[in-house]
Amino acid sequence: MGTTTTPPQTADSPEVRRYNRIQRWLSLSDTLIGFALLVVLLVTGWTGKLRDWSYLGARQHYFLAVFVYVLMFSIIAKIISSPFDVIGFRLEHQYHLSNQKLRSWLWDEVKGWLLSLVLMTIMVELVYGIIRIAPQRWWIIAWAVFIGLFLLMAQLAPVVLMPIFYKFEPLANDSLRERLTKLGERAGTRVRGVYEWKLSEKSNKANAALTGLGSTRRIILADTLLQNYSDDEIEAVLAHELGHHVHKHILKGILTQVGITFFGFWLINAVLRFVLAKDWFPVLDPRLYDFANLPLIVLVATILGFVLMPALNAISRHHERQADRYAWENTAAIEPFITAMQKLADQNLAERQPAKWIEFLFHSHPSIGKRVAAAQVWASKRNVEQPV
Repeated sequence: MGTTTTPPQTADSPEVRRYNRIQRWLSLSDTLIGFALLVVLLVTGWTGKLRDWSYLGARQHYFLAVFVYVLMFSIIAKIISSPFDVIGFRLEHQYHLSNQKLRSWLWDEVKGWLLSLVLMTIMVELVYGIIRIAPQRWWIIAWAVFIGLFLLMAQLAPVVLMPIFYKFEPLANDSLRERLTKLGERAGTRVRGVYEWKLSEKSNKANAALTGLGSTRRIILADTLLQNYSDDEIEAVLAHELGHHVHKHILKGILTQVGITFFGFWLINAVLRFVLAKDWFPVLDPRLYDFANLPLIVLVATILGFVLMPALNAISRHHERQADRYAWENTAAIEPFITAMQKLADQNLAERQPAKWIEFLFHSHPSIGKRVAAAQVWASKRNVEQPV
């Protein structure tokens, strides 16, 4: 078949640029305020006061005091971040990307805070419990425990965590379900089910994913995707997701996480010992299991995350390009992929052509403009028909 050319990609509208600029500033401001909170707790010695109040409230019981400290820390952090959450809620409505009512949003915020409190409490209790038992080797043991919890959460997410916030139902479209299941089989993955994700109850955006590990692996399709995209376009989107499986990106991501967290726990241990030896923060007990040093642990992890973010995003963009190529090679035509990308950009107000430095620092996916252009180049080389 002969090839046709797609009209040149138009630049992002002022509305799209403005929305994404505000989103970046909100995210960055929220992160910087959180960073400042950690520094203030350490420099002013307030973390010591929180520790003392925790012991008082827990009647000197260590592990109960750890929980009380985490609870107070979590409440303070949530109060400080709440203005940014409210601005984000209003922003999504201003740009017609959300239809969620205030009451529903507030309930989601409460559920999210409670869930984070539970997970944070479990991890912090385990870390300080391990420090008390094995102060010299604690970081290796804690690293192993963290990896175990990470894998457990990845498996439980689609069946336990995500249903806390969204409704899921088995896909009613039998022909599409069979089509996507066969697509998964061709990719060498056994899909345990195809589910409709009731995203429209809260958002006007569209999304799809292959989630879970092992027995919980499933395809989830937002109802906003099912309503506005053809079966061919949905197949192209899912083919991309399956490309991650074929190229073992999940396994590679886990191995990357294993390496980063190993270095992270080693670094935290080294910084803790160095800071305590230098007595930079007199309020901290020289014994490692003084949980008043929690802000220092979080601070080291936060800085490490910032430093590694550009490299991790570059790896992610490479994986996304590989998954795109798999989708092109394993669907009947390139047109559905291109039109799906264009629709997703419009529906989600995604920047098609962000500044290079923004994409380098913040984007885990190549820009829509680059993905479409790459698909067109691939199509022209393979003599695949493209949309007019």
